[in-house]
Amino acid sequence: MTTDLKILFVCLGNICRSPLAEGVFRELVAQRGISDQIICDSAGTHSYHIGALPDPRSRRVAADYGITLTHRGRKLSSEDFAEFDYLIAMDESNFENIEALFRRSTGLQMPEDRLFLYRDFDPQADTSEVPDPYYEDIAAFEEVYQIVERCGQNFLQYLAEKHNLA
Repeated sequence: MTTDLKILFVCLGNICRSPLAEGVFRELVAQRGISDQIICDSAGTHSYHIGALPDPRSRRVAADYGITLTHRGRKLSSEDFAEFDYLIAMDESNFENIEALFRRSTGLQMPEDRLFLYRDFDPQADTSEVPDPYYEDIAAFEEVYQIVERCGQNFLQYLAEKHNLA
């Protein structure tokens, strides 16, 4: 049986954190053998990098773990609210931007069970933020990889339990 849960990872420009989170999560889903049940994508709340490949440092770190990032940057749209079951924000600012776009698009409050901060799924989190590595060196991108991998493991477990996934 195909569930086709759709997950959208969201950060600011869609070239660092969210494409890395998307790629890592896609790999975790594949490792679990449920790629036919979960689809994921990523977007940014701003249009800074529409059409661009992920930052070379995100691609390099992902490649170090056997993951190829080919996503092209895109901006979050009101259509995404109908398309995706879950929206996953990388930080508080983007969480608020998602809520505001949802409210402007629908006139409603964003349902609490559809929008999450990714760090809510990180047992090691001491903050709600996946740090933005854009102005940092490669070590910051490695740190983001480790964070999104931990979050991804726990978010996938959450989805598996909630939706009875294999």
